[in-house]
Parts: sequence; structure tokens; C-alpha cells
Amino acid sequence: MFPTNSTNSIFSTFLLTGIPGLEAVHVWISIPFCAMFLMTVVGNVTIMTLIWKEHALHVPMYLFLAMLAVSDLGLSLFTFPTMLRIFWLDARELTFPVCSTQMFFIHTFQDLESAILLAMAFDRYVAISRPLHYSSILTNSVIARIGLAIFVRTLTVQVPLPILLRRLCFCHSNVLSHSYCLHPDILKLSCSSTKINSTVGLFVVLSTMGLDFLLILFSYVLILKTILSIASHGGRLKALNTCISHLSAVILFFTPMICLSILHRFGPKLPAHVYVTMANMHFLIPPVMNPIVYVVKTKQIRDKILKLVIKKGPGESQVTFIT
Repeated sequence: MFPTNSTNSIFSTFLLTGIPGLEAVHVWISIPFCAMFLMTVVGNVTIMTLIWKEHALHVPMYLFLAMLAVSDLGLSLFTFPTMLRIFWLDARELTFPVCSTQMFFIHTFQDLESAILLAMAFDRYVAISRPLHYSSILTNSVIARIGLAIFVRTLTVQVPLPILLRRLCFCHSNVLSHSYCLHPDILKLSCSSTKINSTVGLFVVLSTMGLDFLLILFSYVLILKTILSIASHGGRLKALNTCISHLSAVILFFTPMICLSILHRFGPKLPAHVYVTMANMHFLIPPVMNPIVYVVKTKQIRDKILKLVIKKGPGESQVTFIT
């Protein structure tokens, strides 16, 4: 137990949940999750390393991509390990400080990713609508200020959440419904008033991911308007193609979250593993898929990776890669 005067709670630990109803096959389920984790680490570290080492990639689009890779890697490092720990060792127990710390970092990297996707939408808008002024608008100092603003905003809204949790009393149950600690999930276990926590949590979601999603939609309305004003069909396709990777990242990040929210509020009662799977898709799929999407769709990154993989000898001919 925690001392009453410090945390005011009865339960000293929380119990995480694997995938309900599939406990007997957790070991087998861990195989694809382990593969996903390795792909996430290799993919995002590769992108960050390439952008850091290659001066030709020190342009706004790739600098924002490096930020996205950092947020994806951070989100994975605070979700995958506890899941694998449950699957392999059936180790479900986390103390309150560890759980609240994990919650803080998961939601922090989640908000960072949302804000970075918004910054990337602004980057695509400037590139398409003001191509001649692109480099003068998005200078390195502007990108640095955008990155700092994202970081400050995220910390400002996320720091109060674990602090406010310390005032709650947990005495009904200590079993969480996911394989990692999330703010709404922890609030459900409290037997004291959560009105302040719920209000702050709702404000955080609406003022970060909710606002970011609306601004991303608005950005693409402006982008589509600009694309439709291009005279040539080929020019329109070329401009639209520059947005495919970013659109894929937006869809991968926001779709599971929106679907999960709709199901929780308006959908029929579904088995617990459906909700858990959709939550896993929101937190685990984007970090795996984003590097793949950007490598497949971005010629510069693909070519740099191929140069690392294929070492040409002094007498070998040049190889042309068709995109």
C-alpha cells in the first residue's frame, strides 16, 4: 500500500491486461508483436540516422520526418515492452509511479506525433501553394521554432495529468483494460471524484489531437483547392503525389482513434478484445508503418538506403533505380 498521506490510495499496484480471451495463445501472439517492435526500431532509427548524416536531406520535409520518427520510436519504447512482458512472462503488475510515468510518456509522444503531423501538413501546403518561396518561408530557424513550440505545448498540457492522479483514491479494482497505462483507463478505477481529472483530460485531447485533426483537414482543403487550380493534369498528379505519404501517416494515426471513440460512445457492445485490438492499432501500427510508407514513396530516402545496402565496386557500372 501507498501511505495514505502521500497518494491517498488503497491499491499500490495496477494489473495490466493482455488480449482478453486469448491468454492461452499469448506466447504465439507475441511473435508478430516482437517482429513489429524490431521493425519499428530498425525503421525509425534508420530514417533518423540517414537524415542526420545526409546534408542533402536537411530540408523541411525530412526534418519533420525525423521528428515523426523520434515520436514513433518513443511511443513504441513505452508500449511494446510491457506488452511483450505480459505475453512472455505473464508479468502484469506495475506500481502506481511506474504506471503514471508510462501513461505520461505514452500520451506525450502521442501528442507530439499529432502536432508533428500538423506541421507536416503545413509543410505540404507551403510546398504546393508557394513553391518558389518554400525555402524562404520554412527556414531552419522557423523549423526549430515550430519544433520548440510543439515540445512546449505538449509538456504544458501533459505534465498536470500525472500530478492530478495523485489526489485520487483507487479502491474498486486495480485491473486495467489494456497492456499499458492510459489516462482514461486509470480514471475508471478510481473510487473518488474524477471530475477535475476528466475535465482536464478532455481539454487536453480536444486542444491537441482534436484541434490538430481539424487543422490538418483545413490544410488539405487548401491544398486540394491549389491542386485543382493547376492547369495540367500531370502537374495536378505530381502535386497530389507529394502528399500521399503524409496522408497515409494521418490516416494510420487518426482512424483507429476516431473509430474507437465512436464505438465506445455510439456503437453496439462488442467483445473486450475488439476494443483492445483497435487501441493497439492506434498506438502500435503507425510507428511500424510510417517508415515503410516513407521509404516506399520517397525516392531520396529509398536511394540513400539502397546505397547503404548495395556497395558498388570500383569497376562496376552505375545502377539506375526507376521510381
